[in-house]
Amino acid sequence: MSLDIAPRRVVVLGGGRSSEHDVSLASAASVRGGLERAGHEVVAIEISRTGAWSCDGAPVELTPGGGLLGADAVFPVLHGPFGEDGTVQGLLECLDVPYVGSGVLASAACMDKVVAKELLARAGLPQVDYRAVRHARWSADPDAVLGELAALGLPVFVKPARLGSSVGIVRVAAAEELADALATAFAHDPLVIVEAAAPGLEVECAVLGNDEPDASTPGEIVLAGAAAAGGWYDYEAKYTPGGMELIVPARIPDALAARVRALAVEAFAALGCAGLARADFFVDVDRGAVLVNELNTMPGFTETSVYGKLWVASGVPYEQLLTRLVELAIERHARERSYQF
Repeated sequence: MSLDIAPRRVVVLGGGRSSEHDVSLASAASVRGGLERAGHEVVAIEISRTGAWSCDGAPVELTPGGGLLGADAVFPVLHGPFGEDGTVQGLLECLDVPYVGSGVLASAACMDKVVAKELLARAGLPQVDYRAVRHARWSADPDAVLGELAALGLPVFVKPARLGSSVGIVRVAAAEELADALATAFAHDPLVIVEAAAPGLEVECAVLGNDEPDASTPGEIVLAGAAAAGGWYDYEAKYTPGGMELIVPARIPDALAARVRALAVEAFAALGCAGLARADFFVDVDRGAVLVNELNTMPGFTETSVYGKLWVASGVPYEQLLTRLVELAIERHARERSYQF
């Protein structure tokens, strides 16, 4: 992938109202540095934990149809609710400015693990077994819910349906632990997803493009240090130095690697994604099986984050990757504005 493109004025959004505020700030700082090294003019907007937007310490005024600080494109490096879930994407649509990543519907669908899994199931993609639990139903008839969850076996993973970075997730190894795990997840979200444990390796694949996306070389997540003792890829493993190691290429047969890449592109299309996504899988080498776990439409974006490292290993340097994402945003905006509404 070679690019010879004029510099752009790019507004980078970081922070946000979600529990991933600090992670977003780190990702946004890395994106700003990479874009600047690539020769672009970068403007930083920080979104506070209360949702206020500021640039160089001054409030940012937003005018529908008026763009955003003269930007050619916006890079919303926001993770979790109020940033990655279609809300900010809708605001950027109202401002009529190109932005990196998926649109309103795909962002919202991928953020909601239940909706995403239902869409992937309709597309016929292989997944782990799961059940959705709403807080109102759990409160009304917990025994019935526990009976339904028993069909998943043990262990299971109990997750808030609309959070990222493994926030609020509990691994349950005994039936008597389920009620407390559900309470933990319901503290974050009235909709919870309970997933059966999947055997095999955790493998991740980066997707880049709009209508004809490319998939990176798959990488394998290996837990290390204290994280390895816990046995799963939790928040500490993701964000504690030395908590995990990314091995690229993943140590799986070529046929399974090709299957991962193909499924990543299929899932990207089935969910209506654009620009980028990181697709997460479970790969059982012994059985030759690949299961889709989920897609993340705005993954961590530091130079050491998985998404960027997968593309570097695939021959796309970080700065070139960022430039390509900006151009994809501009291309998509121009195409969508060519239609009559």
